[in-house]
Amino acid sequence: MTHKYTVLLTPDQEEGGYVVTVPALPGCVTQGDTIEEALQRVKEAIQCHVEGLQADGLPVPQEHESPALVKVEVAA
Repeated sequence: MTHKYTVLLTPDQEEGGYVVTVPALPGCVTQGDTIEEALQRVKEAIQCHVEGLQADGLPVPQEHESPALVKVEVAA
């Protein structure tokens, strides 16, 4: 079965590269030095995460609607 997930690549200001999270799969996090490396690693992380859920007999979350990324401005 094929799964599609939205991933969030966040530049790592301290170490360089990118931290990648998968909002639909809490705890599924990885990183890479480049965007290409980060995307390859997140594919591997998602596969391991899904396989772990299946092995534990837990449901695999499906993303039915992509999360929205919105920038807001506040005065503080």
